[in-house]
Amino acid sequence: MKLWGGRFTKGTDSLVEDFHSSISFDKRLYREDIRGSIAHARMLGKTGIITKEESEKIIAGLQEILEDIEAGRVRFSKSAEDIHMNIETILTEKIGDAAKKLHTARSRNDQVALDVRMYLKNECCGVIELLIKLERILLKKASENVETIMPGYTHLQKAQPITLAHHLLAYVEMFWRDMDRLRDCYKRINVMPLGAGALAGTTFPIDRNMVAEELGFQEITNNSLDTVSDRDFIIEFNGAAATIMMHLSRFCEELILWSTNEFNFVEMDDAYSTGSSIMPQKKNPDVAELIRGKTGRVYGNLISILTVMKSLPLAYNKDMQEDKEALFDTVDTLKGCLLTFAPMIETMKINKESMAEGAKGGFTNATDVADYLAAKGTPFREAHRIVGELVLYSINNSKNLEELTLEEYKNFSSVFEEDIYDTISIESCVKRRNVPGGPAPEAVKEALELASARLQQVEDWLENNLDK
Repeated sequence: MKLWGGRFTKGTDSLVEDFHSSISFDKRLYREDIRGSIAHARMLGKTGIITKEESEKIIAGLQEILEDIEAGRVRFSKSAEDIHMNIETILTEKIGDAAKKLHTARSRNDQVALDVRMYLKNECCGVIELLIKLERILLKKASENVETIMPGYTHLQKAQPITLAHHLLAYVEMFWRDMDRLRDCYKRINVMPLGAGALAGTTFPIDRNMVAEELGFQEITNNSLDTVSDRDFIIEFNGAAATIMMHLSRFCEELILWSTNEFNFVEMDDAYSTGSSIMPQKKNPDVAELIRGKTGRVYGNLISILTVMKSLPLAYNKDMQEDKEALFDTVDTLKGCLLTFAPMIETMKINKESMAEGAKGGFTNATDVADYLAAKGTPFREAHRIVGELVLYSINNSKNLEELTLEEYKNFSSVFEEDIYDTISIESCVKRRNVPGGPAPEAVKEALELASARLQQVEDWLENNLDK
């Protein structure tokens, strides 16, 4: 008979048994479920709700079950429905009637909320740890390429010269915000739900703060209805994960473009590339493409949980069982992508000559010509028009701006002097953009120091929160 079967006169249909059961996927919560049950049993014993002997017997049995699961000696049963009832059933077989007192003053509704919060606290830290490793690789690559000039783009058209370090630091900023989002999300996950019961708390004199302290939660939830109804912490995590995947996808798109023969800016290491079954010359950036593709999967998981929750009345509804598979898939997909992406970046070859050559085409120094005129008193809008005409003239005469003679320059404005050539050299265009956040080597070095200091702050935070 089911643990909840007292009110029923017949068993569950076999089709419903399969449809209803969640043990196939929520079994991965066994550590959290057992840790939560141990803390609950200890609290029940301390408050006198059950005897100290019963509490100790339950705790010892749960610890044995954990060892058995870790050793592969446990087979979960679909008929027991979920991880909570599987463990309680196994515990009853192991220690007898004392196990039947474990569920006093709690419900599966607050129990599952506890398990998922404990799971997500750990996974938040795990994702942040992977992002830190990626950031370290990006900072190292950037420090090695402070003066590696490349074209910057808008609309995928060459715009202005920058450095590879500056480009990489753009992603350092994105991933920094991702870590900050996860740390902020962690604060809202780090709230202990046990004690809310099914929806209205309990009549027993439980000590919720004791359980929270033992399990490493910062605080307890304030409203029992909200506690068992709430899944916005899962939505928030999925949203943060989707944003990380978006950043990875953008980066991968650029790497895919840069790997083409037309760009030839980078070459992926053989270990992170694949070939063609028919074309022997091919070296495909499949890892980057697959990460780009998996982004849609994580987006889908976010939409899934949003849709599940969009019209549910308070409090718990069975619909909410659908929160876990999408969450687990998001965690697995995100971590798998980060684990693969970081060494792919670390091992890729950078073709500095191709990048520098690319920066010379496309009139990337045109804005500097306009700035030159503006600095000499020409209104910027007038300067913009003059340089536009200069660019058109250069295109019609198959020249770049560096190849124009001073006489040609003066045909467009008498303001031009010999110093225009120093102004528009690609190296000068980059070095003179020495403002905070700019691509000049000096500005980039300052940005590297700032990023390293911020990363140390995250590492300190991680050390204080890991496994708590």
